[in-house]
Amino acid sequence: MDRRRFLQLATTGAGAMALPTGLLRAQPGVELEARAATLDPGRGDSLVWTINGRLPSPTLRVRQGDHLRARLVNRLQEPTILHWHGLTAPPEADGHPRLAIPAGAHYDYDFRVTDTPGTYWYHPHPHRRTAIQTHLGIAGFLIVEGDEGVDLPGGQFDLPLLLQDRRVAGDGSFSYSPSGPDLMLGFLGNTGFVNGQPLPTIDVQRARYRLRLLNGCNARILNLQLDPDPGMVAIAADGGLLPAAARIGRLMMGPAERVDILVDFSSLAEGTEVALDSAGFSIPGMMTGPMGGARGAMAGGGQGAPLPLARFRVGGAPLEPAAELPALLRQLAPITDVGALPTRQFRFESAMMRHAINGREFEMDRVDVRVGLDRPELWSFINDSALPHPVHVHLGAFRVVDRRGGRGVLMPWETGTKDTVLVWPGERVDVRVHFREHAGLYLLHCHNLEHEDAGMMANFEVVDPAGI
Repeated sequence: MDRRRFLQLATTGAGAMALPTGLLRAQPGVELEARAATLDPGRGDSLVWTINGRLPSPTLRVRQGDHLRARLVNRLQEPTILHWHGLTAPPEADGHPRLAIPAGAHYDYDFRVTDTPGTYWYHPHPHRRTAIQTHLGIAGFLIVEGDEGVDLPGGQFDLPLLLQDRRVAGDGSFSYSPSGPDLMLGFLGNTGFVNGQPLPTIDVQRARYRLRLLNGCNARILNLQLDPDPGMVAIAADGGLLPAAARIGRLMMGPAERVDILVDFSSLAEGTEVALDSAGFSIPGMMTGPMGGARGAMAGGGQGAPLPLARFRVGGAPLEPAAELPALLRQLAPITDVGALPTRQFRFESAMMRHAINGREFEMDRVDVRVGLDRPELWSFINDSALPHPVHVHLGAFRVVDRRGGRGVLMPWETGTKDTVLVWPGERVDVRVHFREHAGLYLLHCHNLEHEDAGMMANFEVVDPAGI
């Protein structure tokens, strides 16, 4: 991997936020040390869990076709393992909780990255401890580079933005201490964070930017808007470029989803401040009462409450106009075989403090489903509960085919390839899966991390079709 690059993303102090491009070259690999640290994210010292002492974790960049070589060193006081979210990794590199390493141990990753250029990420995946380790700080971007075939903003105009919420005390510290309602609805924070800073101001020029948006929250659904709105154009999602760009007014993202948008600040006057917020919303059918509701009495106002995230401060003279986008960003084959595919149903059930798939909670050694290698199938995610569930499938990307009930339509950012899809109460979402590259044991789960840790997760094994 002679030319691979790993780019470390850092933030600088409070107030205006810079995104320096400090280059971390690794020959022949990079070391990622999971350890506790005391940092000041902007409102006071807080104990955080980090990779290499950074909040957020370092951003890694690797070229399509190169090998990702990394050593995870565990300096925490409990087991951990890293999952490369969205990548088509072999089973020994996917971060299944059965691979978690104890304190003081290390784990080596070495696999070829075959996935489409785009915005991916990594986070911990130990059994029943994913939520706390992610919330306390271990999460970062993994950007796969390559020829996207489209002239898009790069360099300083390509901004990865990790969006999170945390529950912050008066002294600026934050912790993870879920109560009963948190375990049912998911742990919600009272303060928005972007790239590890609370409510930062980000200096931008009067130009077009590519904003790589990642919902890194444990449980909060984000309904993103810009005010004043210079226009948001969705160009990519979990698995790379969309077939066509789509002008959007708001962007609803479940935990773990990524959407890349183009925002052109050139028409705004110097000194203009543009707010990036999660606008308020309600979810029909969502449970109500003292345990929550769309705006229940929980931290941050509950699921669906407004949440400020950041401000963009516009400066400088306008730069040259950006090139027009082509009508076709990415050629995807039409889905024509749905009626002939083997089908499976996965029912997501949350009730009485219990979270399950098809009536069963996760067991480490139980194989719930066996799927033939290179044999496409149609999977239906059915939400029988009164809570939303962002459903994530390991081992690469799928195609969203249909949504029935609830919102009843596919969103513009769901027209490409995905690895996580948001399923509201009363919805059924059909996806076409096709595992082409690796056989082995993988996971399907809700990416509300409190639901996942409580057991809303299932093992599927990809096998030789002759063995089914």
